[in-house]
Amino acid sequence: MDRTDHELLRLMGADARQSLAQLGAAVGLSPSAVNERVRRLQAAGTIRAIRADVAPEQISRPVLAFIWVALAPDASEDGFRRAMRDMPAICACHHVTGAWSYLLQIRVESLSGVEAFLARLKSGGWIARSETMLALSTVVDAPFIYRGA
Repeated sequence: MDRTDHELLRLMGADARQSLAQLGAAVGLSPSAVNERVRRLQAAGTIRAIRADVAPEQISRPVLAFIWVALAPDASEDGFRRAMRDMPAICACHHVTGAWSYLLQIRVESLSGVEAFLARLKSGGWIARSETMLALSTVVDAPFIYRGA
């Protein structure tokens, strides 16, 4: 990746709806040259997706919770991972170091939604213990946005 690729990533991170012509004007390339670079960045896996940034409160998911999970000794780690991928409430699931096995980030409609999510984890036999934290407010909430090298 060269400087131009880095600048394209920064520009697209700020607003991926910009046209190829707008991106090209910003970096001094033709729209077709920008298109080729973007395709190459996608093929390499650098650009993983271009998606909508949805406001959770607008789709009835205002409650943000973080759940530390220690897997039960007899729980299947592969099974746990598959189950987490299939749960719509999960925004992120991280395998972590330290006293916990995983850190989950969920979005639900209410506090009873958090309770229902935890009950589902418990009924699946996945967890030995957990700790839940609720976000009171959010200072920064975004997927990784490339801001430059």
